Amino acid sequence: MDTFETAAKIRELLLARGWKLATCESLTSGMIASEIAEVPGVSAVYEGGFVTYSCAQKHAMADVPEEILGKYGAVSRQTAEAMCLGTARRTGADIAVSATGNAGPDASEGKPVGMVFIGVALHGTATVKEYRFQGTRPAIREASAAAALSDLLETLEGGNGCTVKGSEGSSF
Repeated sequence: MDTFETAAKIRELLLARGWKLATCESLTSGMIASEIAEVPGVSAVYEGGFVTYSCAQKHAMADVPEEILGKYGAVSRQTAEAMCLGTARRTGADIAVSATGNAGPDASEGKPVGMVFIGVALHGTATVKEYRFQGTRPAIREASAAAALSDLLETLEGGNGCTVKGSEGSSF
């Protein structure tokens, strides 16, 4: 399934449940929102999103605690979790997705190029997956946006909207 088909299926499932979606992006810098916005009629389910490239904006816009950013850094499981939970709270969305990672070209905060964390918060409970993508900066960003949509769909298909347990690493 391509990203458009995934986003369209997400819209269908959200519409059927009467739920709203929000996004919070760092390394993808709006790519997830852009994919979602390609689907006709998505305004019925998409509240909007934040692009929080800096730690200051992760804190200000998505309520990521400064303690988490200081202790774990911008590229971490903890930050991805706080990003999606904070975004859901801030927007009133039922479900929110977050993406944070290192697309390169160099290691950052001691985190290797290609390390990405995708968080999905559903009704106050978050699941985070770690990915290790390879390739160019654009390829890593595109793979991250596709993974975020896939994780959203997986959560929505996880049994009538029940919380999906987290899984450790996955890769493309």
